[in-house]
Amino acid sequence: MKQNEPIIVEQLLNASIEQVWEALTNVVHMRKWYFDVIPNFEPKVGFKTQFLVSSGEHNFTHNWSVTEVVPNLKICYHWTFNEYPGESISTFEISKKEEQTLLTVKSEIITDFPTDIPEFKRESGAAGWEYLIKESLPKFIEKSINF
Repeated sequence: MKQNEPIIVEQLLNASIEQVWEALTNVVHMRKWYFDVIPNFEPKVGFKTQFLVSSGEHNFTHNWSVTEVVPNLKICYHWTFNEYPGESISTFEISKKEEQTLLTVKSEIITDFPTDIPEFKRESGAAGWEYLIKESLPKFIEKSINF
């Protein structure tokens, strides 16, 4: 993926702001809708975690570093991979919209990722975020609303 327009995905959720924040920042919940191999996570600036995700013949050792936290409103983290050059920032923003909660996720490329790896194509990144934010997270919240 190359630096260009960020990928932005929005989703209205039938949950409170606090419940959405919990789903986004509590590692037990994150493992159920996001990445099941996340070893740990804390919504604190400077917190770092690392985990491996394999896709076909490629390994992607994710390195996350939390760069901004506004509880119940916003969290950002910096992404890199051990195996490939490139870096990005993912921003999750939560707001109230009538009786629902609006989640806006923005993925911005800071330094280009290799263009010859299918998982780094813009379409793949957009499809991944669409699935996570529009399918996986709402299903988790629907099943676990009283977590």
